[in-house]
Amino acid sequence: MVLSEGVSEPKRSGLLHSTSKRVRMIFSVMASPNRIDILRILNSKGPLTYSELKSLAGFKSKKESGKFAYHLRKLLRQSLVALNKSERRYTITNLGKLVLSLARQIEERSIIESGKMYVRTSHESIEEFNSHKIIQSLVREGSLPLELAQKITEEVENRIYKYQTTYLTGSLIREMVNSVLLEHGHEEYRNKLARLGLPVFDVQEMLTNLDSTDNGAESLLFKTGQKVLAEHLLTNVLPKDVADSYLSGDLHITNPGIWSLIPDTIFVNVKDLIDDGIILGGKYLDVSRIPPSKSLDEYASALSVIISLLSKEASQEIVLDGVAQLFSKNSKNVEDLEQKLLTAFTTASTTSKYNKEGTTVSIKLQLGSEAKIVNAIINAYKNYTKITPIPKIGLIIDYDKGKVSEISEAIAEIVSIGGHVMFAKGQMSSHGVANPSTKNSSPLSITLQSVSINLPRLAFESNKDETYFRARLALLMKPALSSMALRKKDISDLTRRGLNPILAKTTQYMQRSSVSLNINLVGLKEAVYNILGFQDNKEGKEILHKVIETAVDVGNKKSKEIGDPVSISMIETEGSARFASLDGEKYGKNSALNAMEGDSYSQGVVISASEIAEFTNKSEPIVECNKLSKLLNGGLLVTLQIDRNASLPDIKKAIDKASDLTNSFRPIKKVSICGECGFKDEPFEDKCPKCKSPYII
Repeated sequence: MVLSEGVSEPKRSGLLHSTSKRVRMIFSVMASPNRIDILRILNSKGPLTYSELKSLAGFKSKKESGKFAYHLRKLLRQSLVALNKSERRYTITNLGKLVLSLARQIEERSIIESGKMYVRTSHESIEEFNSHKIIQSLVREGSLPLELAQKITEEVENRIYKYQTTYLTGSLIREMVNSVLLEHGHEEYRNKLARLGLPVFDVQEMLTNLDSTDNGAESLLFKTGQKVLAEHLLTNVLPKDVADSYLSGDLHITNPGIWSLIPDTIFVNVKDLIDDGIILGGKYLDVSRIPPSKSLDEYASALSVIISLLSKEASQEIVLDGVAQLFSKNSKNVEDLEQKLLTAFTTASTTSKYNKEGTTVSIKLQLGSEAKIVNAIINAYKNYTKITPIPKIGLIIDYDKGKVSEISEAIAEIVSIGGHVMFAKGQMSSHGVANPSTKNSSPLSITLQSVSINLPRLAFESNKDETYFRARLALLMKPALSSMALRKKDISDLTRRGLNPILAKTTQYMQRSSVSLNINLVGLKEAVYNILGFQDNKEGKEILHKVIETAVDVGNKKSKEIGDPVSISMIETEGSARFASLDGEKYGKNSALNAMEGDSYSQGVVISASEIAEFTNKSEPIVECNKLSKLLNGGLLVTLQIDRNASLPDIKKAIDKASDLTNSFRPIKKVSICGECGFKDEPFEDKCPKCKSPYII
């Protein structure tokens, strides 16, 4: 009988017998753990010499040479390993890789089918449960003594067998280990071994509720990443007393997820950066390299790139000085300059942000310098504000050597459409933070300002004893400042290693002492007047001043101890609402919060634009504002609150008057913005006149 393809039955049978024999030979090779190990070593290490392979396979003594040669010869005969005769190196063949893969699959399947316990590890493999790996992890990751590691592992192993779990994961075993560590009182070891991450429910909630996600997938990625890093900060970086103070509501840390990565506020002369060219080294290789600029187009393009890149290296604000000087050579064609600046601002507005508010970029303008350039920047910013629902770029007007009245009409229009403008004599951020290095010539200075203190909480727990209240403030400040000093070292180290390339390449700021540690005081009025029981009169104000003086004195003493400048401020913080909420839950809504305006504690000083027309330099609110400004060496945020219905002439008058009476202020007018389409061209209340959406910001 002849089969298809002309192969006779006896010959076909011989082929099958030959194939079957070859398969049996390969399976016999797989039967040896030593030979499987040799294949694994060659697969992971690549070509090896005879002596290298012999050593790695564990055949180190002369007595074992014959045994190793026997196993290697078996692998060579079945073509699972090949010898490159010219290089005298052994390599695994494609057939060897196939056999190794098959061996791994058989091993995993046999574990499953046998009913034994197996573990799905974090590196995407299934392994039979091995208690020795728990011991290794406890010693390596948690720094446990070997004897204690063995004791903990034995108890964990007993629980695993007791539960009769056939399907284990690395995270489940870690949970059991941590549980046993806590039961035995080893909390410090447990913190080192804790797995950082989010519960499945929280991740699903983030994916389901996207109302607050206005920055695409980046928002979700930043949010999840920062939650992990914030957990790491609180469990493994901050001293326990500081972490507990934050969690309990005595302190607030803004942006804990990036606390140890980047600074809060950077003051930098942008002209120096652009004149020298943007130096990034081996970082951001997908960003165009910009050489020292010469033309208007090059300057505008470089400014946009600088804004985008620097925004990634600060969590709260970048203050760019020297912008007017940068464009001083381009004052002939003002209209062209305005258009280039507008393009630079709009391009930079696409920068990703770490949180919902994002990093503010403030352009500092010195009144009294070239008027054409200053006006061009203001007009470009006005046009940018018109087309940007919530601007991330702002202006800081330094009126130390110029008249605000010359530009207040344009600023009034900017404020009326939701633009960010700060007026300040000297160096100050739009959040009210004073530049720490106004007395040195450093082209760049930094403020770490993320820690705020809950003064009403301290007052609640001081039994209406003003002296004890200030003593508690001093006690809380000391560990907080020590933690901020450690934070500075962490940021410095990461910056030198390239995490913040512009900071790393442009300055030796850590050696120039141009980093300031800033503690923010929240709820001072509520603490002194509502809780400690003082009246809002001369005596009460003296107590209020004493509290600030105490904080400044403690800061100065701590500054000498840690070697970093320390300053005290009263500025805006998201912690204000958190403090009020936590205190309301703890002490009752009516205990101290009944005098609050809104749902947060006081921050800085608020002056009503509708009342300022009647004020003089001797008016009590102005005298008190200027007194606080002198006492607070880290900055005071003075808000000029403008009525929603105020006209442009009214806003201009209020700005002019505030500039005569104070050294710094920020005019703010609430502007309705459609959360659906971003419309804000005209005042509206209930729904958007353009798309009719009721979602109003």
